[in-house]
Amino acid sequence: MRLVNLMCGAYHKQFRCLSSKITEEVSKLLALKAQQGTDKDEKAGGKFVLKTAKGTRDFNPRQMVIRQQAFDKIIACFKRHGAETLDTPVFELKEVLTGKYGEDSKLIYDLADQGGELLSLRYDLTVPFARFLAMNKVGSIKRYQLGKVYRRDNPAMTKGRFREFFQCDFDIAGPTDPMIPDVECVRVVTEILDSLDLSEHVVKINHRKILDGLFEACGVPETQFRAICSSVDKLDNSPWEDVRREMTDEKGLDPEKADQIGQYVLRSGQDDLVEQLLADTKLCSSKSAVEGLEALKLFFRYAELYGVKKRVKFDMSLARGLDYYTGIIYEAVLTNQNPEEGVGSIAGGGRYDNLVALFDPKAKAVPCVGVSIGIERILAILENREVNLKMRTVETQVYVAAAQKNLLEDRMKICTELWDIGIKTEMSYKANPKLLGQLQTCEEQGIPWAIIIGQSELEKGVVKLRHVVSRHEEEIERTKLADVLKEKLSAPVF
Repeated sequence: MRLVNLMCGAYHKQFRCLSSKITEEVSKLLALKAQQGTDKDEKAGGKFVLKTAKGTRDFNPRQMVIRQQAFDKIIACFKRHGAETLDTPVFELKEVLTGKYGEDSKLIYDLADQGGELLSLRYDLTVPFARFLAMNKVGSIKRYQLGKVYRRDNPAMTKGRFREFFQCDFDIAGPTDPMIPDVECVRVVTEILDSLDLSEHVVKINHRKILDGLFEACGVPETQFRAICSSVDKLDNSPWEDVRREMTDEKGLDPEKADQIGQYVLRSGQDDLVEQLLADTKLCSSKSAVEGLEALKLFFRYAELYGVKKRVKFDMSLARGLDYYTGIIYEAVLTNQNPEEGVGSIAGGGRYDNLVALFDPKAKAVPCVGVSIGIERILAILENREVNLKMRTVETQVYVAAAQKNLLEDRMKICTELWDIGIKTEMSYKANPKLLGQLQTCEEQGIPWAIIIGQSELEKGVVKLRHVVSRHEEEIERTKLADVLKEKLSAPVF
């Protein structure tokens, strides 16, 4: 036996030696390959492919005009509903974000240790807002925020799904009577989408208590509620068969219980469905389900008063996988999109009454409800729609042009005068530009007015004011130029 052990030890030693040599040789080959690649790049002059990072993109001036117009309409709606704005850092302590997003937590971007702090890029604007409320002891606020968020996801650029993107959030925090602010959030969504000419949309709603009550009535263990809820949330993109298979094969749910869930989550309607479910003996055996259904009954009553009931659909498949939702949840989708080309949901949100308490030392809760506008997905639609439209990318109102040489300083004096009174003015940066080139700039950029100066006009104390579109010109006294321009720029455009 001792001999056998000695032989085994020898073979083991030889094996470890051989394995070490193999590992060493593989490392050498990999290093050589890397060096060859470096040498090749150096021989090519150090060239590399210029591109934006995966899931991000640049925005040209035309795209920025479309974006800014959309932002202006969204902010106008938020202000119309009495919201004030705030901002939070683009990164948070990792522990602030951890455990708030359920299965989506794997999409959080973690940063390298910086000065002893473990940080992560913010996943959304909601959790940082809750942290802000707890940290600053804010018990009531109606706020809006526009900012970039980050998700380590597989991007689909043509459908408005990125790794870096803007969110536009509207939230109401503080004690209220049931469903009043919840319905206003839906009203805000419909106003924004209508203002962006996306009127063909529907806002799907559901309630977390209904989902929890459904799982309870179907015999799902409470420890599996969130996992099964995450599976149900995939019904907007996957058929029931695939979702059922995930529940049973991956998450270990009994097939019979999965089938019972399927009898409910595939149903949708309005307040008529609420009444049907309130008469369902099995579902109403759960107190949680009854509370959720009664809440939606009240929601539909208020939705009628706010003029949004026709835009709302009670969809039992809507789950929204984020863990922090506690009450009503909603999601806006376009109804005129090709499913293969659609951009998915364009707004979503819900009630999250317990999130602030997670950050408060005394676990003090602040009831909250809010909605987030998926602006990147909306902008993908707007950009495709306006691809052939002529669009101004500057707001210049007046261009100061010279008809002769050596008039640079006179042009600069006029620009200064107009800038001082708030008129958006430009001129050529060449000392002696050609008049034709200056006028072409006006036409190309859509600048409505051009001031043309020449030596003889300046000696007479006048300038020529040219309407660029009609090419009509008139002489204006130099001393009255500012007043004349103010009047013309304030006149309505037909």
